[in-house]
Amino acid sequence: MHNIKDIQAQEILDSRGNPTIQVTVTTSHGSGTASVPSGASTGIYEAKELRDGGRRYGGLGVSKAIKNIHQKIFPKLKGKDASKQNIIDQIMIDVDGYKDKRKLGANAILAVSLACARATADGNNIELYQYLNDVAGSPKMKLPTPFFNVINGGRHADNSLSIQEFMIVPQFNSFKKNLQAGSEIYHTLKKDLHKKYGSGVTNVGDEGGFAPQNFKHSVEAFSMLRQAITNAKYKGKIKVAIDAAASEFYNNGKYSIDGKKLSPSKLLEYYQELIKKYPLISIEDPFDQHDFKTFSTLQGIQVVGDDLTVTNVDRIKKAINAKSCNCLLLKLNQIGTLTEALEAANLAKSAGWNIMVSHRSGETTDTFIADLAVALGCGQIKAGAPCRSERTAKYNRLLEIEQLLLKYTKP
Repeated sequence: MHNIKDIQAQEILDSRGNPTIQVTVTTSHGSGTASVPSGASTGIYEAKELRDGGRRYGGLGVSKAIKNIHQKIFPKLKGKDASKQNIIDQIMIDVDGYKDKRKLGANAILAVSLACARATADGNNIELYQYLNDVAGSPKMKLPTPFFNVINGGRHADNSLSIQEFMIVPQFNSFKKNLQAGSEIYHTLKKDLHKKYGSGVTNVGDEGGFAPQNFKHSVEAFSMLRQAITNAKYKGKIKVAIDAAASEFYNNGKYSIDGKKLSPSKLLEYYQELIKKYPLISIEDPFDQHDFKTFSTLQGIQVVGDDLTVTNVDRIKKAINAKSCNCLLLKLNQIGTLTEALEAANLAKSAGWNIMVSHRSGETTDTFIADLAVALGCGQIKAGAPCRSERTAKYNRLLEIEQLLLKYTKP
């Protein structure tokens, strides 16, 4: 029994300088601390954060959510066994009473949920990924392939690129080698951008990728990626991926991209040309978040559901029936509890989908998703560029886990 003795929450700042929640759960055998991220490009079907409103922090304060943790959540969880993750999470869901968790705040509920998992792992004197693997049903663990967001557009940058993320995906068997390749290409890209466009082009966006003001068309970003991969001596060893986040440039039946307004069928043709021209292996949210049918028209590539599916079992079921995707983007704060996130992952896996564990644009240095990706054995993670401590913290944790797994599997 890991009986909950205390829950303490406080307001901290995320990577954008906005408030978020950090929670420490203390049990009879250990303690665990977790902090939650916040997205900028958010699907309308996501679980709802609770923000204060008013003038303080521009209305983004989380003191109301923290008050809910202390006055509404803790009294219900005091004395309960933190290792019973599904029971802990269900208690909080029931106290809230809304599917989107608007009453207590998904940010409040998730912080407690994740801190309980950490406290239990600590109480059992095991690594978090080991505990999460057990909770997830013990799938085969493995290190994920990182999808590095090295050029930012859309809501993550102050430039003219419609596509939100341009990612490089190293194809080595070792996470350590993949991280090295990502870092070397990232720094080569910086030099190449300076050489071609001059100073002022390597300011970074929310997720650490470069956000050049000079870029007007997506092809310029792809061209620079290809050049940087070649110049860094990784030609033929790196794939690329994008997060279109198409809902952000969709309006009245048209998609505004590269200075044009495209119909869904024309946007599909646009993606097909990109697939032919570049080593593009994955497209996230290629169409609007309501358009399950058009999602299904994109074939021959990994199609990732994010705003479409929002880590929500009901949305995922609809996408499975419509054959909209073949990969789930798993974001803990889209749904608000660890239990529900694992249910979403299991449903996607049962349908034959891939799973990509993901960060958010407003992050903290919490490395929970690194352990989660390993625990699920899902094989894919995106945590931003190999830059900025809230991003590299996840990658550094994966390096640590890689060494631990090698140690445990040696004959």
